[in-house]
Amino acid sequence: MVEITGAYEGGLRCRARHGPSGAEQITDAPVDNHGQGRSFSPTDLVATALGTCVVTVMGIVAERHGVDIVGTTFCVTKEMVADPKRRIGRLALTVSLPAHVREEKRPLLERAAHTCPVHQSLGERVDAPIEFIYG
Repeated sequence: MVEITGAYEGGLRCRARHGPSGAEQITDAPVDNHGQGRSFSPTDLVATALGTCVVTVMGIVAERHGVDIVGTTFCVTKEMVADPKRRIGRLALTVSLPAHVREEKRPLLERAAHTCPVHQSLGERVDAPIEFIYG
């Protein structure tokens, strides 16, 4: 179990603290929802969690199988919807891997990406496609 604590600082800003490490994260409401957008919004953190989780799980599998994916990058595009309430409607993730990743290892890494706990937790109402680009 991991404990995250936090406090509302006013001005639609929150500060959260990761219990095990003490690391802090600030969130702000986005400009399109009454905020100033000075930091990640809570829904931006969901998008960030998806990208980092997918690449981390791929890294775990890559290390286990002796595949070097250092330099892999990701880009998540978050789209909000209001149906009838404001929520994340789509998180489109593109993962760009180095060209040297051998063809026969690619399906292994791509399957691993889809086992990411964040991706598995999003539910059917969030469209979350993953595209893989090599090279």
